[in-house]
Amino acid sequence: MLYRRFEQLIDIFRDAPTASPPDRVWPFYTYYLKQVWPSFAALLVVGLFAALIEVALFSYLSRIIDLAQGTPNPNFFSDHALELTWMLVVALVLRPIFFGLHDLLVHQTLSPGMTSMIRWQNHSYVLKQSLNFFQNDFAGRIAQRIMQTGNSLRDSAVQAVDALWHVVIYAISSLVLFAEADWRLMIPLLTWIVAYIGALYYFVPRVKERSVEASDARSKLMGRIVDGYTNIATLKLFAHTNFEQHYAKEAIEEQTVKAQMAGRVVTSMDVAITAMNGLLIVGTTALALWLWTQSLITVGAIALATGLVIRIVNMSGWIMWVVTGIFENIGMVQDGLRTISQPVSVTDREQAKPLAVASGEVRFEHVDFHYGKKRGIIGDLNLNIKPGEKIGLIGPSGAGKSTLVNLLLRLYDVEGGRILIDGQNIADVGQESLRARIGMITQDTSLLHRSIRDNLLYGKPDATDAELWEAVHKARADEFIPLLSDAEGRTGFDAHVGERGVKLSGGQRQRIAIARVLLKDAPILIMDEATSALDSEVEAAIQESLETLMQGKTVIAIAHRLSTIARMDRLVVLENGKIAESGTHAELLAHRGLYARLWAHQTGGFVGID
Repeated sequence: MLYRRFEQLIDIFRDAPTASPPDRVWPFYTYYLKQVWPSFAALLVVGLFAALIEVALFSYLSRIIDLAQGTPNPNFFSDHALELTWMLVVALVLRPIFFGLHDLLVHQTLSPGMTSMIRWQNHSYVLKQSLNFFQNDFAGRIAQRIMQTGNSLRDSAVQAVDALWHVVIYAISSLVLFAEADWRLMIPLLTWIVAYIGALYYFVPRVKERSVEASDARSKLMGRIVDGYTNIATLKLFAHTNFEQHYAKEAIEEQTVKAQMAGRVVTSMDVAITAMNGLLIVGTTALALWLWTQSLITVGAIALATGLVIRIVNMSGWIMWVVTGIFENIGMVQDGLRTISQPVSVTDREQAKPLAVASGEVRFEHVDFHYGKKRGIIGDLNLNIKPGEKIGLIGPSGAGKSTLVNLLLRLYDVEGGRILIDGQNIADVGQESLRARIGMITQDTSLLHRSIRDNLLYGKPDATDAELWEAVHKARADEFIPLLSDAEGRTGFDAHVGERGVKLSGGQRQRIAIARVLLKDAPILIMDEATSALDSEVEAAIQESLETLMQGKTVIAIAHRLSTIARMDRLVVLENGKIAESGTHAELLAHRGLYARLWAHQTGGFVGID
């Protein structure tokens, strides 16, 4: 019960307080620490008492020595029973309680809870990024930064709290205790404190700077390694193991050099502080002995001074590593927030309404899009697709076909003009509702590394087993799904398909994708080379299912194999981001334009154009 209470102090799935996290280090820290401030406030209070108890034990040692010297042996316990009992209570009761509370707050509350909360909020925010965000970075590096930022922020914050109280309490308490014995005992400690702060002031910023560089190199290495594993089939097919090793070797060399440069600063700091610590021990002990020879302090004061400086020296080494760790972690957080805190380029407007599709009319009005460049891709394009109309998009590579589809899905925002669905500007509706009303089958079908069932349920999360079977039957996927199995013995719908679906053939992945869209049953359907991965026999077998799928829907089909879309209601030919031709198959052949030339090329010139 006690563990569970502390483990539930932080709601790890709480909503983030703002739409996006700050893009600077200290506001980034504050952003997350504010969300768990009660736990951190408790840690501060507990840490204060724990540090005071630690210092009190040294004062008790001095007191016991002095009491023992001034009291006859038989009367020692009876004369000082109350004082000794209090020392016992502090050592055996209060110390375990406060140290136990400290460990509960760190290990049961902050370490798991705060870390998971930060990862959840960062992951949720990054998922909202545009397609371009993920295309411009390694997936492995993004994941690495999501994972490391939560750990690093938590560690640096907790370590800072622990270090703060130990430094402040030990320094102040030691000075007070030394002053009570003899003010001159303060001189070595004050000198050491000034030198210690100066060393940290010099070394710590350099540790932070080089830690940022080392963290960036580590993320780069992770990205390269994961990129190789993700594309292992390409690596094997092109027999480029040596090339991939060299590619990773460069990143490993860079990461090693950066880590060594950071290590040089840490080693130099260690040597400097160790030398200072030696001077503190020798100076304080020598001064205490001299004061004792002059009868100015007691033997207990010598024990107190020597014990405290040894404790301070040991603590200074710990503080040095803690401070180094804090700034290394700050460096990792700084590296991570460069990715995490990037503004989302495609966002929903305030109070965006869900898209309501009654008939499925789609209109592109004076649409411009150039991927941020001044010109190119799509310029002043106008296209009206009637409710239930089935059009084919045709054109050479780079003509803008896929870009047009991506704009309709609002994976990118148009740079000019607007896109309407049933009269609603897609920029004014919620992205999730927009994409929920559009079904899409892509040429490069990528499945999640989950079960067949999970992949299919992406189309309709509440689908029954009967609906699943109906969809896979229509997509002719029932031929192979019962035969599937994975390394852990799962079969059929429960078999996992591997990363991106690599354990399935291209045709099998395509049929799963078709079944998924059949389940989704959205009023607008986009098919981007929907049957390109299928052999002719399978394509012919599911053609009837595709015809059924298209019934009553507004359809946009992209195909390089013109025979697959020649029967569409209308064909729209794109060239250089503009509509070059539009009409039925027969009309475009009669026009003898770009479509006729493409048709002639694909039929080898044997099909007449007249």
